[in-house]
Amino acid sequence: MGLNVTQKLIKGHLISGEMSPGEEIGLKIDQTLTQDATGTLVMLELEAMELERAQTEVSAQYVDHNIIQVDSKNPDDHLFLRSATKKFGMFYSQPGNGVSHPVHMQRLAKPGATLLGSDSHTCANGSMGMLAMGAGGIDVAMAVAGEPIYIKMPEVWGVRLTGELPDWVSAKDVILELLRRHNVKGGAGTIIEYYGPGVASLSAMDRHVIANMGAELGATTSVFPSDEEIKRYMASQKREEEWMPLTADTDAKYDRQEEIDLSSLVPLIAKPSSPGNVVPVEEVEGEPIYQSYIGSSANPGYRDFAVVAEIVKGKSIASGVSFDINPSSRQILTDLINEGHITSLLSAGGRLHQAGCNGCIGMGQAPATGRNSLRTTPRNFPGRSGTKEDSVFLCSPETAGASALTGKITDPRKLEQDYPEIFEPEKPEVDLSLLETPVPEEEAKQTELYKSDNITPIPEMEPLPEFIEVPVLLYLKDDISTDEILAGGSRVLPYRSNLAEISKFSFEIIDPNYYERATALMEEGGHAIVGGTNYGQGSSREHAALAPRYLGLRVVLVKDFARIHWQNLVNFGILPITFKDDADYEKLEEGDFITLENIREVLLNEEEITAKVRSKKLEIPCEHMMSKRQIDIVLAGGLINWVKERI
Repeated sequence: MGLNVTQKLIKGHLISGEMSPGEEIGLKIDQTLTQDATGTLVMLELEAMELERAQTEVSAQYVDHNIIQVDSKNPDDHLFLRSATKKFGMFYSQPGNGVSHPVHMQRLAKPGATLLGSDSHTCANGSMGMLAMGAGGIDVAMAVAGEPIYIKMPEVWGVRLTGELPDWVSAKDVILELLRRHNVKGGAGTIIEYYGPGVASLSAMDRHVIANMGAELGATTSVFPSDEEIKRYMASQKREEEWMPLTADTDAKYDRQEEIDLSSLVPLIAKPSSPGNVVPVEEVEGEPIYQSYIGSSANPGYRDFAVVAEIVKGKSIASGVSFDINPSSRQILTDLINEGHITSLLSAGGRLHQAGCNGCIGMGQAPATGRNSLRTTPRNFPGRSGTKEDSVFLCSPETAGASALTGKITDPRKLEQDYPEIFEPEKPEVDLSLLETPVPEEEAKQTELYKSDNITPIPEMEPLPEFIEVPVLLYLKDDISTDEILAGGSRVLPYRSNLAEISKFSFEIIDPNYYERATALMEEGGHAIVGGTNYGQGSSREHAALAPRYLGLRVVLVKDFARIHWQNLVNFGILPITFKDDADYEKLEEGDFITLENIREVLLNEEEITAKVRSKKLEIPCEHMMSKRQIDIVLAGGLINWVKERI
């Protein structure tokens, strides 16, 4: 039987395990990606490992999240990251160069390779025929050091595309359609592979849009074939020699299958406050908007900006609308300037911001209280925009452009104009200076790490005790995101390299008193958290596990976990367990004391875990999904301790 693209990528990098869904496999990693919100910890972890030089083919550090410099914290961290890339032999992208995912696609991504990034949207580079996955920072640090990444072999979910997109419908509507059908955990445990005749009608950047938001489905990653379109794109970036064809065999099979007729799609929109809350735009037409936001890694391509520029060209946006233009890379910004599109956007009333993530992660452009924000970003979790009680809708550039003109949510098909036909520049800008290349080894050895007072080492974590008796400090609902566990944004992320300070923001959106309550319990053995399904969805930031761990979190008991956060809990020695019977969730409440007896012995013998609540005379059967290797990591108190033991 033939292989699909996913199976070919995995087979070519398989170090351990078998390609059987649910089995743990180890994969060799060719490339790594870190960004500044997560990379500072990665560099500190590499320093703790005493690594001399990156063992990957390519490792790149991008500065794209924390680029607002209201004081010295962010620029000091940028200096630290630049010094670390020199010391460890990595590429470095400075502030203003753009968002990591499209810049990596332009300069470093290549078909047939594996990419591991400390950003959940690393999966965007699956558009290039890569196996590109997001992970916690410490997993990426291990990959930089030459270690494999361990994951459970996913099912391969084949999505067959037919037809072509109609006018006023674009790639964002394709992934919103999948979210409409399956919601935010519909892709859990899968790799989504797109195939079929409709793929040829999608540009490389269209594929980037779709692959990027596979993360919102909970998928491990998304994969597209490497075909003539990818060859064309790489040639436009003067990298054609790195192209290789990679397509599914004609008799390839998939574990799951689905079909999308592109020609049948309509403009879609995700209502607040979940990417899975998707309806046709026409169902919410007329809702007034305060903001229309163009850009982000979810719509980073030249055409995503150019189509909006053509929609608003010669017109003015509605009075009172904040029309925010967030270029995805300096290279794309230059093309837009050269082709006159920035002039059209600014003349219509646009506000041009620097190339970077910006408002996508609450780093500027926060909307006003009680007002609707329309965004082409990938996520609209509560508070992610930087406004506590935000109301964020996710949509295509076409819908955002049309709505900016009218001042209310508008189906772009109802505009009284022809659909703009966008052509790529004949001679697109190719900015070779976007990345500083790794320095020679001798120079690297002489490099000293620059550290400000805001950069502190990760404290030691004690091993898992034999007996745990801790109170349930938080009792949470379904679909808790990492933005709710530990927010991003300009108040929080400057402390990304200072655990004592960043921990003060833990769960503040859910419980403003969590930090004080958790701190009071630290000397008494810590605490537990109970939650529903899809716990920890969203960002890969390991701070969402590390900060609560610093405050004494020992056990998380939920119905099920989002993949990356589950792994991050393991990596920092927090015991992640699930209800054997989801109905037992209803029997618990905040303040209950959970007791786990002989837990080390139980884990080592792979027996069922019993959580006791003595005050209610309850015995709740629980289970875990950890491999033997992961059990050893939790017992050691986390991956850092486990590595030290091995050394």
